[in-house]
Amino acid sequence: MYRELKKLSVRWKPYRGEGLEHLTLFSDYKGIFAESVIVGESDGIAFAVQYNIECDTQWQVRAFAIRATDGRGLSMRSPQSGIWHDVNGVHLPEFDGCIDIDLSGTPFTNTLPIRRCAASFRHGSLEFSMLYVPFDDFVPIRDGQRYTCLDAERRFRYEATDGTFSAEIDVDEDGLVRDYPPVYRRVWKSLG
Repeated sequence: MYRELKKLSVRWKPYRGEGLEHLTLFSDYKGIFAESVIVGESDGIAFAVQYNIECDTQWQVRAFAIRATDGRGLSMRSPQSGIWHDVNGVHLPEFDGCIDIDLSGTPFTNTLPIRRCAASFRHGSLEFSMLYVPFDDFVPIRDGQRYTCLDAERRFRYEATDGTFSAEIDVDEDGLVRDYPPVYRRVWKSLG
């Protein structure tokens, strides 16, 4: 199992190209909160993004907001598990059943299903319908993903269910990504 969450900060770099993410993660009696800033490049185009994710105490996402320095952004809320609303409170039925989110420019969102379903991974692979947000246009889509625990809750195989991508992810005692070749690697972590 993973240890009880304390306030911590983490930094990741991409294996390819330029970039850095700095994330602060903390919890209180209301839930778990992530605040992050990412600077990087995608296909030779520089970007900077800030995001916040709010989870309940069981790691179920309740809200998230993403904002780029060019003014683009996206905010969504989940008033109940697997139900999503836009910033105006309009229900988005195309995402019904999506409990977790996957933001394309960060390894942190891999932690969400890993922590939320920690006990269930002992029984093999788990498939998820994710609310996926690409950073190039912030237009969310539904995405099928599979996670398989390979080594005592510290190594997972992540696969797109359509077979287009697969990678092994190493996580630490907090369920945070340590190494995710060929995409991200952690370069710093600080407790407190």
